[in-house]
Amino acid sequence: METFPTELGILTCLTLMAASMWIPYIVGVNTAPAGSIPSDAPDGFIRIADPTQQRPWVQRAWRAHLNLLEQGIPFAVLVLLVDRMDGFSALTYWTAIAFFWLRVAHAVGYITAGARLPLRPLLFLGGWICCLLMGYAVFAAAP
Repeated sequence: METFPTELGILTCLTLMAASMWIPYIVGVNTAPAGSIPSDAPDGFIRIADPTQQRPWVQRAWRAHLNLLEQGIPFAVLVLLVDRMDGFSALTYWTAIAFFWLRVAHAVGYITAGARLPLRPLLFLGGWICCLLMGYAVFAAAP
């Protein structure tokens, strides 16, 4: 029986995380104080107000979701390319683990405002470096 590569397990967890990052935003929008939803929104319409009009933590939740998608999608493509080329190695193993925990720390830190300058940009930079390393692994695996 073949083993399930850690990189694909990490990718699965990241995908589930990205698929769930709407939850904090929607909770924030639906617990918004009176007057924060535009009065001209049609009745019966699911009112997802302009993120810039929401409370700061709700705005940060929305941006954290976008940031995860900005890095998560390229990272996912690179992991799948390495898998296709049968190029998983110690580098890809540790890069995937680092990327996962950097993205978790970034999302939690962003939403809670616990990761302020310079930490949050450094966490994002770390994710970008992981993308570059996984990109290197694609080229290293090429015949």
